[in-house]
Amino acid sequence: MAVAAAAAAGPVFWRRLLGLLPGRPGLAALLGRLSDRLGRNRDRQRRRSPWLLLAPLLSPTVPQVTSPPCCLCPEGVHRFQWIRNLVPEFGVSSSHVRVLSSPAEFFELMKGQIRVAKKRVVMASLYLGTGPLEQELVDCLESTLEKSLQAKFPSNLKVSILLDFTRGSRGRKNSRTMLLPLLQRFPEQVRVSLFHTPHLRGLLRLLIPERFNETIGLQHIKVYLFDNSVILSGANLSDSYFTNRQDRYVFLQDCVEIADFFTELVDAVGDVSLQLQGDDTVQVVDGMVHPYKGDRTEYCKAANKRVMDVINSARTRQQMLHAQTFHSNSLLTQEDAAAAGDRRPAPDTWIYPLIQMKPFEIQIDEIVTETLLTEAERGAKVYLTTGYFNLTQAYMDLVLGTRAEYQILLASPEVNGFFGAKGVAGAIPAAYVHIERQFYSEVCSLGQQERVQLQEYWRRGWTFHAKGMALMKMTGMAGVSSFSRASAMTPVWVSQRAPAGTVWLRAGCAASK
Repeated sequence: MAVAAAAAAGPVFWRRLLGLLPGRPGLAALLGRLSDRLGRNRDRQRRRSPWLLLAPLLSPTVPQVTSPPCCLCPEGVHRFQWIRNLVPEFGVSSSHVRVLSSPAEFFELMKGQIRVAKKRVVMASLYLGTGPLEQELVDCLESTLEKSLQAKFPSNLKVSILLDFTRGSRGRKNSRTMLLPLLQRFPEQVRVSLFHTPHLRGLLRLLIPERFNETIGLQHIKVYLFDNSVILSGANLSDSYFTNRQDRYVFLQDCVEIADFFTELVDAVGDVSLQLQGDDTVQVVDGMVHPYKGDRTEYCKAANKRVMDVINSARTRQQMLHAQTFHSNSLLTQEDAAAAGDRRPAPDTWIYPLIQMKPFEIQIDEIVTETLLTEAERGAKVYLTTGYFNLTQAYMDLVLGTRAEYQILLASPEVNGFFGAKGVAGAIPAAYVHIERQFYSEVCSLGQQERVQLQEYWRRGWTFHAKGMALMKMTGMAGVSSFSRASAMTPVWVSQRAPAGTVWLRAGCAASK
């Protein structure tokens, strides 16, 4: 958990952290070399002209709306239509969207959904913990798989689990050993994929010790899917995320198109990952380049194609569905649709899953997020929350350079996931406080402390992991984006159910770095 966030922090974080570790020249040298390696690209980006902050608006990769507004088309009135030229657009009713409030509710809902699953269970996370609650979740999967075999009419239930290789392999008892019994007992129904970053290879892979190797790159998708219902979250499959670690969780109930998309996406990332075997070895999918033994360029090219094929095919399907539903010459009324058996309520919320997998040159989330922040004009208000405050330089420039008001919620040092940890990790909360103070000093030096406000989350006995952004405007719409240094897969939500005169952006889920 601690190192996962360190991966999101990036090399500059480590440079700052080294200053807090006097008297440890060997460790400092190791981290310094690692920081230099990881920081080259970022340093080059920092030297770019401030005019490039307008790139998201000027670049042809951010398309304009390609179809005229239609009075019959519910989303024809919102300003985020251009996003559907990048990723698939899913229209749902807000009655099918539920925001969960607590880790316990998240845990109980997952167990309940597993118990009633008939067709598929798809779970993507950074890792699976090794405690009794995690074992309870595995036992729940085992019981459901057993029932599917014993049923009078056996189901085709499939379980697909995607985790990160380095985080999931840490220690003697780990995510892999927790899942081996499922693989051994249900080899035809269970798939466990372990994503391995292509950047961790050669001598680097041999020399960097466990835990520190997770700073090179991670699989960070958080999707929990049961038949046609989906939970999008930032929570990992670990006991603290089930008890006292505050995160965000959005439950999309009976949304078949969205469930199909995320199933295909997790399958795609799984195909470019290593496959766990019943004897605790791993294998590459037939025909796939090995992530750290094969040629890195070839692997990244193949992975890009596999993931982008899913995005583009889903986008095409949703555009065709949109055209048939709202722009066909033979449009059905709601009464006709109900008579034909389609009893789903009319959509008033649109979801755009943004993908960010920088090693594969997929940076859709970055493009859309920077565009949204660049367009945050005077009178808009942005609510930003993160457990680990370490914004990219581009995002800091946008916060300081735009005219919108910002209210930023951070984890206080005491509720930071690293607080009280041993070794280097124990110094991380102080390092984040240092970064926060540096940023706020710049805010004050520019006289913007009334426009940009920082607050710290504190709750006795809890930690804080929520990451997200809410953008409020005078348009009566709603949407969502992520706002973190780590690569991300994040839904943008646009809803007509928002309070009058506001635009909401509520965070979705993170993805691979």
